[in-house]
Amino acid sequence: MCNRYHSPDEGYIQQYWRLNPRQLGLGARDVFPRSPGGFIRRAVDDPGYSKELAVGRWGLIPWFSKTPDIKYSTNNARAEEVADKASFKDPWKRGQRCIIPATTFDEPNWESGKNVWWRFARADVDPWGLAGLWNTWKDPATGELIESYTMLTLNADEHPLMSRMHKPDPKLTLDKQEKRSVIPIELADVDQWLEGSIKDAKALLTLAPVEVFAAGPAPNPRHPPQSTGGSFDMPALACRVGEGDWPAGTQRRGLLVFSAISDGTKS
Repeated sequence: MCNRYHSPDEGYIQQYWRLNPRQLGLGARDVFPRSPGGFIRRAVDDPGYSKELAVGRWGLIPWFSKTPDIKYSTNNARAEEVADKASFKDPWKRGQRCIIPATTFDEPNWESGKNVWWRFARADVDPWGLAGLWNTWKDPATGELIESYTMLTLNADEHPLMSRMHKPDPKLTLDKQEKRSVIPIELADVDQWLEGSIKDAKALLTLAPVEVFAAGPAPNPRHPPQSTGGSFDMPALACRVGEGDWPAGTQRRGLLVFSAISDGTKS
């Protein structure tokens, strides 16, 4: 699961994903649950097919909610269950899938016995395009339309990197711990995700291989690397990550930080 990420500014999003320009006032920013963020969807007013950038609340408001301030969390949705869960099944059935642009996202790592925030970028320095669903909720009292979205996650128990994130539940044995991960949609697959059938979309619900990630303890969890667009200062991140405190047994291979596939040498 994911509870915070850093979004590129709208100019870069529109350029990278080849969108029609829209002035939405979306700057590069940290995004947290229930705060506004940008998402890319199939254009709602185009009878054919095109993509558009929209801004909404991170935390999907289901159609049946009487208020936008729902009491439970909807910023993440389990991809294995979206077809059946009341909050998400209608957007999934209607094909209201979206791409959530992110420069980086953060996850907690508890291997040292305390929370160390790790930051995840792409090794190729491109932005992430994370799989999501969107919905437009109509306030029954005022008629106001409010856009919102959720980020899909997938079981990551077998993933050599993402399985290391999040705090273990002390009430569960090791074989019962479930780890989750966001789902990246590659640039070449965006149209299939937004325009394709449910079967087409399901085919893209996979985890990224470890080689895609540039990851390690965040230099400053509250302040992601500065970005003027979609990229950031990767060498500076490498330097600062390299100076951080590492859990025992962790090996470093450039920017890609995880011990599961390390050859035992430090670089």
